[in-house]
Amino acid sequence: MSTESPTRTAGLRAAVAHAEAFLSGLDDRRVAARRDASAVRAALGGPLPASGEDPVAVLDALAAGAEPGLVATAGPRHFGFVIGGVLPAALAADWLVSAWDQNAAYHSLSPTAAAIEDVTAGWLLGLFGLPPGASVGFVTGAQGANTTCLAAARHAVLARVGWDVERDGLTGAPRVRVLCGEQAHATIYTALRLLGLGDATAIRISADTQGRMDPDALARALADDAAPTIVCAQAGNVSTGSFDAFEPIADACAAHRTWLHVDGAFGLWAAAAPGTQHLTRGVQRADSWAVDAHKWLNVPYDSAMAIVADPDAHLAAMTLAGPYLVADPGQRDGTNFVPESSRRARAIPVYAALRSLGRTGVAELVERNCAQARRMATLLADIPGAEILNDVVLNQVLVRLPGDDDANRRAVAAIQADGTCWLGGTTWQDRYVLRVSFSNWATTDDDVDRSAAAIRAALSTL
Repeated sequence: MSTESPTRTAGLRAAVAHAEAFLSGLDDRRVAARRDASAVRAALGGPLPASGEDPVAVLDALAAGAEPGLVATAGPRHFGFVIGGVLPAALAADWLVSAWDQNAAYHSLSPTAAAIEDVTAGWLLGLFGLPPGASVGFVTGAQGANTTCLAAARHAVLARVGWDVERDGLTGAPRVRVLCGEQAHATIYTALRLLGLGDATAIRISADTQGRMDPDALARALADDAAPTIVCAQAGNVSTGSFDAFEPIADACAAHRTWLHVDGAFGLWAAAAPGTQHLTRGVQRADSWAVDAHKWLNVPYDSAMAIVADPDAHLAAMTLAGPYLVADPGQRDGTNFVPESSRRARAIPVYAALRSLGRTGVAELVERNCAQARRMATLLADIPGAEILNDVVLNQVLVRLPGDDDANRRAVAAIQADGTCWLGGTTWQDRYVLRVSFSNWATTDDDVDRSAAAIRAALSTL
């Protein structure tokens, strides 16, 4: 590399060219990666160069070495893990986030980041029908959102019995009970571990065949013990897409002065669409909510929101302060709502996605993906011996293909190897099954039909 410093824009045109090449072929790209990590290491590894290289050369080498190991998760036929794509406006805004390089921790560091967080928070609360006075923190994902919300819950339930957990910790604190459905997502348990509450201490409440927590069983469990209690409900089961019954659950929690948290990683978006709003009836009565943006809103990773009805509890759990930090009175300091201090301005792509879609566009996206899930379920149900195991109420399809568990595992491997689409497997009610998730803005009905045909073809090879 030259002894002169590279210009600030060096490599940007190369990055744009490589990004455009990738995106232009995304719709027809093989979904699974063509090579594993060892091949990428071989191309990009080796000793660190003694001398620096030209930025364009670095970008060219990076793109060439990375390409075989890329998975088309942003493409229209990736149906695994509830992964969304990237809306054009959100992608472009994310590039601006990197170019602007704003630290979104404090208003003094970026009034723009603070203002956009405020605006975006208000839009989100309106879309979801949540209390307009709720506080919103822009976190990395549902793990960060659940952890943040449960930290606020821990503060609130212990404060009610006179214990300051932020000051005094958990040693000697009153016992906190956590109740959740049998089908609670794994990030709930990790959050409990991170918060010192222990994942094994959570009381599992029985669930029905769709994974919905039994409200009567919850009410009985709440009546059994007067300890400070947190209840974790679910909007959108990760396997079936089902929703807990929020009204009776909220009634039971209110009767026992219990904090109600809702894990709505992707399911809370149902509240934004007229055709699915009924699934979230009563969800606004909760005390906190976790929801991803990098799933159904289709913004780049990583992006999610931790929403808390009581901003004081939220701030008590998360506020960062020090004599060396500059706080502007009356302004939003984003660090006070999230676990991180220094962080990128991740609300900006959310703002761009929402503004590019509008209220009607968000609703259309949700309802279209749900219709595509029903379409896929119908097509797969026509396979002789196949069984659709869930009520397709949202964007998830659980299907058991002909044969035993091993046969279904081989089917998943064959479908992934074919490359037309990508879906994963899971264990549901002690059987190995296929899970098909729809949350990509670019998926068309033709993609659904093409993928169903590929699944049939893969089965014929086994």
